[in-house]
Amino acid sequence: MKKNTQIIFGAPKIEDDEIEEIVSVIKSKWIGTGPRVDKFEDMFRKYKKAKFVTAVNSCTAALHLSLIAARLEPGDEVITTPLTFCATINAIIHAHCTPVLADVDLKTMNISPECIEKKITSRTRAILPVHFSGRPCDMDKIVQISKKNSLKIIEDCAHAIEAEYKGQPTGLFGDFGCFSFYVTKNITTGEGGMVIARNENDMERIKIMALHGMKKDAWKRFGDKGYEHYSIVECGYKYNMIDLQAAIGIHQLMRIEKYWQGRKLLWDIYNESFADLPLQLPVDPEIDTKHAYHLYTILLNPEITGIDRDEFIKKMSGKKIGTGVHYLSIPEHPYYQQRFGWKPEDYPNAMQIGRQTVSLPFSASLENSDIDNIICAVKQIIHK
Repeated sequence: MKKNTQIIFGAPKIEDDEIEEIVSVIKSKWIGTGPRVDKFEDMFRKYKKAKFVTAVNSCTAALHLSLIAARLEPGDEVITTPLTFCATINAIIHAHCTPVLADVDLKTMNISPECIEKKITSRTRAILPVHFSGRPCDMDKIVQISKKNSLKIIEDCAHAIEAEYKGQPTGLFGDFGCFSFYVTKNITTGEGGMVIARNENDMERIKIMALHGMKKDAWKRFGDKGYEHYSIVECGYKYNMIDLQAAIGIHQLMRIEKYWQGRKLLWDIYNESFADLPLQLPVDPEIDTKHAYHLYTILLNPEITGIDRDEFIKKMSGKKIGTGVHYLSIPEHPYYQQRFGWKPEDYPNAMQIGRQTVSLPFSASLENSDIDNIICAVKQIIHK
């Protein structure tokens, strides 16, 4: 790393193929939703071994559309985790449903199936598990709970594109699987998302709702076959992905396994480097699962480390190393406190993690010199 160069947390690795593809899209004069989106969808469908997929402009959009396609009614309860990004909760709210929080397991940081069962009421209609940091949730138990109580499952796979649970890819356990290609994710389109649906009719509705409520494939009205009139069949949204985004995703997806291997190696390097420090490191992936290795999170208990999380972040920033917080628990935020009366202490595991967690740089763009500097900085700040 060059002196005084900032290590940006989550910086993507954009290579020449992506740049050339973007230039090609611009020169084609078709930069909106079009053939590149079709190609990216087909590639993602094959990669995930899914039947039905639709590319959208964010995972937030994917979640919202899935909740709509699930035909939930206003006031229906959706159980999810308090340790997630606000988009998970906001999508439930925008679908006119009621989010219900179930605490996480302190080690895996994923939603606890036992806590899910305790939160089921006569109004519960769906479970929305988040595969946190790329670690698949305990889907055997969650699927069992859903079948027992006739509940929909909408998987938030924003962190977990590559993840598998007992040989099955994440996103295929539930009725819907939602993925993110945000700039910090394992592969990126800058902004973007994807929906997997088990049912073809549900996917047809998602495609319609994602583009203003127009009939499926309305973008083709400007194609070389001549203009075709379109019909508005629902009051939809502007959630479509465009070819400029898909141009990046096409080549990112080709390298997904290469990038995954690099992060797995870095996970092992971090574990070995920090093994003797007074930190809580992430637990090993569970047997018969594939971790997506999206985040490398450490927990800082100030009584043990002698420094709290926020001071650690400040010191890392002083060394020009960006870090992340994933996440302050949802009940810590004033909006949700005021709207739902949630209190952080009612979800003690999520509260503890949220107040102690730090995510270290972990992206494919890191050079060996960057990694050396990160490890050196952590060791300088955290003493034995």
